[in-house]
Amino acid sequence: MSLAQKLLLEGKGVYRLAPTWVPRSFCRPGKRIKLHPDDYYVLGLERGGIDERWFASTTWAENGPNTPEDEGLSYIVSADGEKKVLLRDAVEELKGEVIGDALWEKYHKWPMFSKFFDNLGPLPHHIHHRDEHARRVGADGKPEMYFFPAQCNNHGGEFPFTFFGLKPDTTKEEMRECLVNFDKGDNQLLDHSQAYKITLDTGWDVPPGILHAPASLCTYEPQFASDVYAMYQSVLYGDHCVPVNLLWKNCPEEELGNFDYLMDVIDWEANVDKDFAKKHFMKPRVIWEDEAGKEEWICYLCKVACAKRLTILPGQSKLVKDEAAYGFIAVEGHGKCGIWEVETPTLIRYGELTNDEFFVTERAAKEGLMITNTSKTEPLVLLKHFAENPELARLKID
Repeated sequence: MSLAQKLLLEGKGVYRLAPTWVPRSFCRPGKRIKLHPDDYYVLGLERGGIDERWFASTTWAENGPNTPEDEGLSYIVSADGEKKVLLRDAVEELKGEVIGDALWEKYHKWPMFSKFFDNLGPLPHHIHHRDEHARRVGADGKPEMYFFPAQCNNHGGEFPFTFFGLKPDTTKEEMRECLVNFDKGDNQLLDHSQAYKITLDTGWDVPPGILHAPASLCTYEPQFASDVYAMYQSVLYGDHCVPVNLLWKNCPEEELGNFDYLMDVIDWEANVDKDFAKKHFMKPRVIWEDEAGKEEWICYLCKVACAKRLTILPGQSKLVKDEAAYGFIAVEGHGKCGIWEVETPTLIRYGELTNDEFFVTERAAKEGLMITNTSKTEPLVLLKHFAENPELARLKID
């Protein structure tokens, strides 16, 4: 019996996952993801500060030539912490037994991951490629969604506003000029966009092809299993500069220097849509609520990745069923999930194991997990990230 099979039996269909930390050379940590203050630069200044934690990931983090081969990949760990195997390898071996037959037959991989993105300042106005552009560099397009958990945002950072899209009267000539001027100083891209104040415990849908400059909040981000992007803004709030190579990231070699290609990556009509906020803003939608707690859809406007928030009240238990495999991260409280103790750590050293992240296989999800809050005073709150979930078809979107 393989290790992946043994750990599946040990957890009765639920895998325990180790924390997966990801640095970014162009980011500054917001220090809200519970990593020990001494460890945010533990990988060295050249690699950059750690400002991301990835969840249920079988996706490699594209961080340049010095990137370890397992960066961004989630490890399954045994109850005693002595044995581990990559979630990616377990999925490749056990296929539908882990993620469900339909999902395996369609993608032949676990096709999503989620993360905490935790930056002190705003990100540059950037874009994730659509499928037709991503395929040219051997990748997939990247739809993603944002949710801003109150539990992870004790401060708002330097700029708690997100720029989405472009003003409706922006012309393609104006946009192209910004790109041409990228390496000449501030290319004034934000002059053509508009910012939205971010409200905690709400979310946004960000399809590929949409320009966006995320706020300086700790953001929970369910997304398709891809790490493609290009930075279109040259100088950030606070005069932080963006290297020009990131303008051409994930650009085919034969298109380097072709600003018309960069323009083609933009989904123009979606970016200048005057009803952008109405179409992409997400408030939580209650699925069920009773004396034990409640469950809500929090990310639901994307067909290939979605998320729920589960709240179990102090001293309560609930048998929770889902129609698809999922990963989850606990953001508040402590209790039990099936056979596993679940607890939300206060502080994590780099390399330490935790009991706050798990992966629930399809069979276990459909049979249902007994979730128990063992606290007398604090709710147990889990954020649950799915790939495609047939339950979404029953959600009515206004």
